[in-house]
Amino acid sequence: MKNKELQNLDKLKEMRHSGAHLLAYAVKTLFPNAKLAIGPAIDDGFYYDFGDIKIQEDDLVRIENKMKELQKKDYTFEKIEMSIEDAEKFLKKEDEIYSLSLLKDIKEKGSTIKEEMDNNNKKNETDIVTFYKSGEFINLCRGGHVDSFKNIGPFKLTSIAGAYFRGDEKNPMLTRIYAACFETFDELENYLKEREEAKERDHRNIGEKLGIFLLSENIGQGLPILLPSGETIKHLLIEYMRKKEERLGYKYIATPHITQALLYEESGHATHYSEDMYSFKDKEGNIFYIKPMSCPHHHMVYKKITQSYRDLPLKLAEAAAVYRYERSGTLTGLIRIRGPITQNDAHIYTPKDELESEFLKVLSLFKEVYSELNIKGYWYRLSLPDFDKDKYEGEKEMWQYATEKIQNSLKKSKNNYTVGIGEAAFYGPKLDVQIKNIFGKEDTIATIQIDILQPKRMSLTFINQNGEKETPIVIHRSILGSYERFIAFFLEQTGGNFPLKFSPIQFRIIPVSEKYLNHALDLEKIVRDLGGRVDVDKRDESLSKKIRSAAIEKIPGKIIIGEREVSNIINDQFTSLSINWREDFDHPKTLDMKALQKIIEENKI
Repeated sequence: MKNKELQNLDKLKEMRHSGAHLLAYAVKTLFPNAKLAIGPAIDDGFYYDFGDIKIQEDDLVRIENKMKELQKKDYTFEKIEMSIEDAEKFLKKEDEIYSLSLLKDIKEKGSTIKEEMDNNNKKNETDIVTFYKSGEFINLCRGGHVDSFKNIGPFKLTSIAGAYFRGDEKNPMLTRIYAACFETFDELENYLKEREEAKERDHRNIGEKLGIFLLSENIGQGLPILLPSGETIKHLLIEYMRKKEERLGYKYIATPHITQALLYEESGHATHYSEDMYSFKDKEGNIFYIKPMSCPHHHMVYKKITQSYRDLPLKLAEAAAVYRYERSGTLTGLIRIRGPITQNDAHIYTPKDELESEFLKVLSLFKEVYSELNIKGYWYRLSLPDFDKDKYEGEKEMWQYATEKIQNSLKKSKNNYTVGIGEAAFYGPKLDVQIKNIFGKEDTIATIQIDILQPKRMSLTFINQNGEKETPIVIHRSILGSYERFIAFFLEQTGGNFPLKFSPIQFRIIPVSEKYLNHALDLEKIVRDLGGRVDVDKRDESLSKKIRSAAIEKIPGKIIIGEREVSNIINDQFTSLSINWREDFDHPKTLDMKALQKIIEENKI
């Protein structure tokens, strides 16, 4: 990136951070008892977290108007330095409990305002901290502001959310106010317009309209129910992947939903991920986990059926339902849930010298599947260890070997990737498939991980060509990630206009009037027998209203049954069918049964 571009980004960051101060000033003016937490700049603006405040969406207009009123006064940012002791006295007097918590970090760790304040890692070797004063408002802050309020660009308060202080659920829940902020009004208006359009493509919005899934407080947070259409899509995706994988030599298995703690203690998951695992004790005193991952189970199967190098590579697959404790603040529709998280799970057990060739095959399958499903805009991120942290175990040479094989595979397959240090799993480096959702937030859609630790820990071996025991390397891979999460991405990428192959209802039969209903029901049975997914609109409504309803529901093909279609029935066969196709389908508008049968056959999983 050029120096000028970097300077512009720094300027924008300073402007947005200054906007957070302006927001805090307005809130403190309107709600004097509110407690200040943190207020950083973010990619599209800024936010500020407040304690002891109850506000609704309707309050945002009042807060925003107060911000504009204060901005007109053109307050500057006056830097004030205090010793930590004086700062502590001042914050206690103001009863700013969250700022006092941040100050405690400074005192104990010798750092200035916590990294979350301004994403800056610099250390302050003195016992001096800084505040910034604008008008009557004063705030603990390292700095990085524009000269005055008038230099804060156009802004708009966009939403309210709950957020734990410092992202820790053990801390109090705060109120977070988000704002968009840009250098020009045109940039702000374009962003807000794109945001509204994005809301229309939000899988939560589309999923509700199309009847894909249901969330209920009575069931619990992060525990969605897939409605008939959603379950059909999930089933089709599972069937699609199973056929792909079985052609490549994968063997499907099924593992239990609960497992004794002993297995996860042996694999190491209990040590590293126990906080994210649901557990319970049975009547006999045994501790069980509700399955959070299936790899230890697959390793047990490996032990049972593998003896020689001739048995390798062994590819075990499963549509594995797992449950994980996700923090309530992170739960998002189908993208992040607690369960069931049905993983497109597989483990490939391979000798060390075949690791690269097997990894290349996985990358090839990724490319094939994502191309067929028309998933666009994804990229790879290689997650490597940070050896300064004790989360990563095993021999460093093996980590480096596995990393080298991943990088070689990416190079040979001509795939670009980014690198994330300190993001590897505890048992090996991983390659995540990243995608941006409709709001521009980066999410992981799928992953491939190399396991250099568990095979040894769980005593997985085979007899090699020299007659010696050897430990395999395991590739954990999930092409579609979890099926629930993939449905969310699929909804957003297609806008609900699923390909005919994956549409929960492929055809809606619409009788022109009740006179033709029995004929419509006869055709429904014929289409079902051919393997098509079909229903009949039995309502006593006008033809135009029925066609419009089917269009809103994104039904690919609307088959009209009226006088012409009925008069052309020969030997109980519909010889002419009028079909109103969705705009993205280029099929003839009049079909006979053979042509319809061909379309159904071509779009079977």
